Amino acid sequence: MANETNSKMYVVLVVLAIAVALMAAVIYAGSVSSSDKDGEHTISISGSAEKKMTPDTASLSIGVVVRSSTANEASVQNAALMSAVISELKGMGLEDKEIRTSYVSIEPVYDYTGTPTIVAYSASNTVQVTTKMLENVSAIIDRSTAAGANQIGGITFSVSDEQQETLRSELFQAAVADARSKADELASGLGLEIVGVQTASVSDVASVQPIYREAPIAEAAGSTSIQPGETTVSLSVQVTYIVK
Repeated sequence: MANETNSKMYVVLVVLAIAVALMAAVIYAGSVSSSDKDGEHTISISGSAEKKMTPDTASLSIGVVVRSSTANEASVQNAALMSAVISELKGMGLEDKEIRTSYVSIEPVYDYTGTPTIVAYSASNTVQVTTKMLENVSAIIDRSTAAGANQIGGITFSVSDEQQETLRSELFQAAVADARSKADELASGLGLEIVGVQTASVSDVASVQPIYREAPIAEAAGSTSIQPGETTVSLSVQVTYIVK
């Protein structure tokens, strides 16, 4: 009986010893892998490129606000005026996809002298117009106000996705070259040599410094002057180089 017990204890000890040995081997392997990775020297550099362009897309909001004694009257008058505005826009060649309703509301107007009392109703309807016909932006504003629009929102000019895509390759190559030039200069100053790339990422083409113009309600005679100016399209990369 004692021999059988001793035999079982011996087997358990052997199993435990093997398990400990295996665990030690795994820990050692992980330690070596981590050490090798930690021993890899790197430098991280960002590179960028940009180009000034004339925007090819304009966006502006055109609204109609009507006040009347009843909500129904305000709504009907507003709908009639906005229909006239949209008809005018389409008559200039704008398509349905370029005219999007962005805001509609009917709300009471209160007189707060004493007890708040409803004195009228205000109906608002705003459309967002986006077009590549920049030469027509002034006319869009003038003819919309003539048709009944009494709120012209901010005008933004931007570079379309299509135009940005044509620049992507050019800006990408320039940004990569900029990053490598900076990395070579830094490595040289530190007495190091670039031997590879560990990671790299790119921030896609973006339009920065957008042109923005606030257009007030136009009542004065004469054409509204609109100048799109220039916008800057940029791209940046982040590269981690392996050095020795």
